Amino acid sequence: MTVSSILNKQTSFNKLSQLLLRNYLQNARFFASTEHVSLEKIRNIGISAHIDSGKTTLTERILFYTGKISEMHEVKGKDNVGAVMDSMELERQRGITIQSAATYTMWKNHNINIIDTPGHVDFTVEVERALRVLDGAILVLCAVGGVQSQTLTVNRQMKRYDVPCLAFINKLDRMSANPVKVLEQMRNKMHHNAAFIQLPIGLETQCKGVVDLITQKALYFEGRFGEVVREDEIPQNMRAEVNDRRQELVEHVSNVDETLGELFLNETTPTEQDIKNAIRRACLKRLFTPVMVGTALKNKGIQPLLDAVLDYLPNPGEVTNYALQENADDEPKKIVLDSCRDGKKSFLGLAFKLELGKFGQLTYFRCYQGKLKKGDNIYNVRTRKKVRASRLVRLHSNQMEDVDSVYAGDIFALFGIDCASGDTFVDNNQSKLSMESIHVPDPVISMSIQPMNTKDRENFAKGISRFTKEDPTFRFFWDSDNKESLVSGMGELHLEIYAQRLEREYNCPVILGKPKVSFRETLTSPYEFNYLHKKQTGGHGQYAGIIGVIEPLPHHLNTQLIFSDETVGTNVPKQFIPGVEKGFHHVCQKGPLTGHKVAGIKFRLLDGAHHIVDSSELAFQMAGQGAMREAYQYGNWQILEPIMTVEIIVPEECQGTIMGILSKRKGLITDTDTHDGWVSLYAEVPLNEMFGFAGTLRSSTQGKGEYSMEYCRYTPCPPQIQEKMIQEYQDSMMDNQQKKKN
Repeated sequence: MTVSSILNKQTSFNKLSQLLLRNYLQNARFFASTEHVSLEKIRNIGISAHIDSGKTTLTERILFYTGKISEMHEVKGKDNVGAVMDSMELERQRGITIQSAATYTMWKNHNINIIDTPGHVDFTVEVERALRVLDGAILVLCAVGGVQSQTLTVNRQMKRYDVPCLAFINKLDRMSANPVKVLEQMRNKMHHNAAFIQLPIGLETQCKGVVDLITQKALYFEGRFGEVVREDEIPQNMRAEVNDRRQELVEHVSNVDETLGELFLNETTPTEQDIKNAIRRACLKRLFTPVMVGTALKNKGIQPLLDAVLDYLPNPGEVTNYALQENADDEPKKIVLDSCRDGKKSFLGLAFKLELGKFGQLTYFRCYQGKLKKGDNIYNVRTRKKVRASRLVRLHSNQMEDVDSVYAGDIFALFGIDCASGDTFVDNNQSKLSMESIHVPDPVISMSIQPMNTKDRENFAKGISRFTKEDPTFRFFWDSDNKESLVSGMGELHLEIYAQRLEREYNCPVILGKPKVSFRETLTSPYEFNYLHKKQTGGHGQYAGIIGVIEPLPHHLNTQLIFSDETVGTNVPKQFIPGVEKGFHHVCQKGPLTGHKVAGIKFRLLDGAHHIVDSSELAFQMAGQGAMREAYQYGNWQILEPIMTVEIIVPEECQGTIMGILSKRKGLITDTDTHDGWVSLYAEVPLNEMFGFAGTLRSSTQGKGEYSMEYCRYTPCPPQIQEKMIQEYQDSMMDNQQKKKN
């Protein structure tokens, strides 16, 4: 039975029921056989933004209008249900997104795969791995907050993975909403060639709809949930502004698109299709960002946004994806992958996220090439292990739907696959193709952790094992000096969330100790070494000589360790070079001043000596360690501390107080921005000084202030702090030695 025949039988359906039924039946028919979907009818998109910009609310509206869900719920969970994409109980209670969630839906016969990502910088790896596998993104901006700190982080991530995006200015219904100011910030702060393709009809409580600048029509969203889109003439008082903004749009696109540029220079009036085609071409090349407006909470502007996703964001066939082919001698060669959905090419997929569900480990995949059927065998390129795809599923938040096969461009999940995030899978064990892995930022904060009750140790171990596997930015290790377990992460909230999850999901309450910052140690000046490791014990001995320089790296590379083999000739045989590198990296795990990791140095191996019998890789490894320890003893070292970029929004009357607090915390204010009685302060503050800032900010602003921060860089510690840290480290070492004697 067709959709139209069902709808025509019952004339008593109201418009909302008809809309939902039509979309539901289209979804059901579509997902029954995904192999019939052409590549042009697929969109893989992410929804990314700063905290509280309305990403999850927007996703909820998209799922409702496309018929994927039958009713909408609010993010804060006031109705005890919460948003569909916030499936974790903690997410519903706090009203924030902690884990990225995948779903799929149907709009105008197009399959849209959506990943809703967190906004907090503490969960930034969720955004990283989502953008790694997506073809396009919707960048959501708050009409009041505009471009904020995490918006800039998300923008950098999109640039890293070359992801085209649309901008959606949300929350037009809020007091002080100003989309024009947000557009200017996009141009000035984010350096986007951006222009409106829609204008709002009224703001705040007067927000009635939007004007489409391309079709030059006013769009009103009627019905109980804004499900009926009504076209009308542009309001008389907006016609001059619409003409000006349309001209501005054409100019911005003409600057980056030759075809439209020629029409503009020839003073030919472009048609609607000319403008749409030009926007699409420029958007795919990341040369132009179309800006749309609306309010997800008040159900306005969502349907045109879905249309824009189809019109301007790429399908998987329009994105060039590469795999690296390993060669024995040369550098890996880049191979262009074939995204055709005929299933003739060999399968290649990337595991981008792990999650432990009630049915076992769930691994999220993106299929880049070929076809995978239920029951097929695939191989992990990293481990060369064979696994069987016994169950293929498509995901809708924490619900799933079994499918028989997936094709290039699909996002899906498999059960029972033992792998790590970023592993490549192929259907041929001889294949030497692999995808570039996902960028994982280093943790910036550590805290001691221990179960409250000793009887919970088994559950504690299970939980920690699961979380460290799922989240590569969450690390667990044993500190042998202080005899305590430590967890590292991206911020206090990050570690606090995992502590709460251990209690809720594993019935294991834990005690978190005082936060510890991940300091680093580095050289201040080059140190030349000429080290000989010689040991004779009867029989084969150990002999290795190395000559070189250990030198500091420039400031922008001060989180890295670089080993450079610059030897010429055979004084140090090539098979022993990896041993020197291992020794160098081993000693760098613990610095000479406070025991923190060493970073920001380059080990240049220039020459050396070997013995025909007594030299081995182990001997050269010991030589590498010896050279580093010698540098520890005689080199000039300093401590580096992480600096955070902090954005604080407070009422104007609190500006002086907060600037004083930042000054006491050794913060450097870099910029201020005032708007409608509120001040945005931008500062760089040492992470070590930011502990407890949330409480201070709330008490100083009567709960009105809010802040966000993200990692910026490492810089040298002030001398007095360095001396204090060295003294504390030496005291703790003496205490430990005393305990051992006793």
